[in-house]
Amino acid sequence: MKILPGFGLAALLLASACHSSHIDVTVENRTGGAVRLMEVDYPSASFGSDSLAAGATFHYRIKVDGNGRVNVQYTAADGRQAKVEGPDLADPQEGALDIVLLPGGKAEFHPRLSGIASGQQ
Repeated sequence: MKILPGFGLAALLLASACHSSHIDVTVENRTGGAVRLMEVDYPSASFGSDSLAAGATFHYRIKVDGNGRVNVQYTAADGRQAKVEGPDLADPQEGALDIVLLPGGKAEFHPRLSGIASGQQ
């Protein structure tokens, strides 16, 4: 079988032009104490850390596959469990999402995303 010279180059250019959407997530612990069993759930997957020291940050890059809400849960230094719902995410959003863990089992979500989230027009 003979391959045309331009075909290989065209295939290479086409493959390199593909773009995969990702969201860079940063979780910052501002609870005033260490947290344990921190988990972030998002459409199609989750990630987390066994512990996150007071004032520490945790970075993770995600690929959203589908639509749904992001949630964060953790165990605070006093042993109380917290679960906080965040914004909706949808494929093919991309950008950044900052999650700030706060005292009292609270959290703030600061999305900087392009694309349309589920439920939006």
